[in-house]
Amino acid sequence: LALYGGQILPSFHSTMIFRFTAAAFVLAATTSTCAAFSTTLSNPHAATKQPSISSSLYMGPPSDPSAPISDLFGEGSRKYRRTVYTHNEWVKHRSSDRFVNNISTLIYSGIYKNVGKEVFATTSVAVFVWAWNVLVGGYEDFSGVMHDPLIASKWATEIGLPLTIFTTLSPSLGLLLVFRTNASYNRWDEARKFWGLNINHTRDLNRMATAWYGNDSSPGSASAPKQIAKAIDPEEREYLLGQVSLFTWAFVRSMKRHLSPPDEDEEDYIAELKSRLSPEQAEAIISAVHRPNRALYDLSVAIEKLPMHFLRKDELNKNLSIFEDTLGGSERLLSSPVPLFYSRHTARFLSTWLLLLPFAMYEPFKGSWNNVMEIPAIALASLFLFGIEELATQLEEPFTILPMQGFCDKIGANCDEIVGWRGQGLDE
Repeated sequence: LALYGGQILPSFHSTMIFRFTAAAFVLAATTSTCAAFSTTLSNPHAATKQPSISSSLYMGPPSDPSAPISDLFGEGSRKYRRTVYTHNEWVKHRSSDRFVNNISTLIYSGIYKNVGKEVFATTSVAVFVWAWNVLVGGYEDFSGVMHDPLIASKWATEIGLPLTIFTTLSPSLGLLLVFRTNASYNRWDEARKFWGLNINHTRDLNRMATAWYGNDSSPGSASAPKQIAKAIDPEEREYLLGQVSLFTWAFVRSMKRHLSPPDEDEEDYIAELKSRLSPEQAEAIISAVHRPNRALYDLSVAIEKLPMHFLRKDELNKNLSIFEDTLGGSERLLSSPVPLFYSRHTARFLSTWLLLLPFAMYEPFKGSWNNVMEIPAIALASLFLFGIEELATQLEEPFTILPMQGFCDKIGANCDEIVGWRGQGLDE
């Protein structure tokens, strides 16, 4: 607002200021639209290698002020989404203040930061449409006085599109987005269930190994294991069951490494294996082409060494078959995205729809000053609609947002505890 001595400038001066402002808007909109679709992004932190971070209860942007900007959104922020909920987190999750908290933290959302270029592009188109129509169609100054068009020519006319076509296409766009998000969520849910099966069956495996150790009778046999238990060497038992526990953990830890980016987890993986396994055992797994398979093989050998009836060993080995299934299913999810033509068509449909929407939204906002409310309306619509597509993209590859390190730590601790129990025939 141009003021002179506390008073609004005369109409002539207001007109000149408005002309310069409108021209600047047109130039900025044209330049920013081109820049928004540039394929290059200068980021001095993009090549910075970040150390692997174990799963924790913290969720959100990094709390460390020295963290690089690349950790605030995009690939760098995915490690901060590996959240494990406990009772306290659920209480906060369903708090009556959740709506206020979600709105107040909107500017910190990694999802919205990821779609910043797209929102900038559509908003720039809205600014261009608004500025052009004001220049060729007349405008109202700050004092409420209407003025003639600044560009008077037979070819200079207001630009716009009928809103009907966008209304007609809206249901189709909605269905595409719904199917896209559902497909991505189902992939995340399937990956989480695979790790749930790992947790359940690692406990099952070690429970049966501990309870049946030294029992040479077949399952369902009436023979008592007490005489056999008297011949059990406690040190040998501790070692053999400890090997089962260690290789159970080695398998899930190798599976986690197999499904994680190499630059994030390789060093930590090698260090953890060398700290828990013997040098020979650790090297055999590390040097293997397919590490989870090697760890699973070592677990099979450890089970075979247990002194128990072969039918009981068969029951233990059924868990290993389930591990193979969860591993293969996870590899399928990692190597096979949602069909690319479906994802690309949805993204193209949404981008085109939103980039053309400003042309149809100028007239509906004629009740606002020079239709200016079209600009924030387009910005918000773009933010939320592009955000839905971004959610689907982030969920599509689930392993880098699942707390797999936390799962591995839990499995290792549970198995170590289970094999420490006395077992069948030794608890009296």
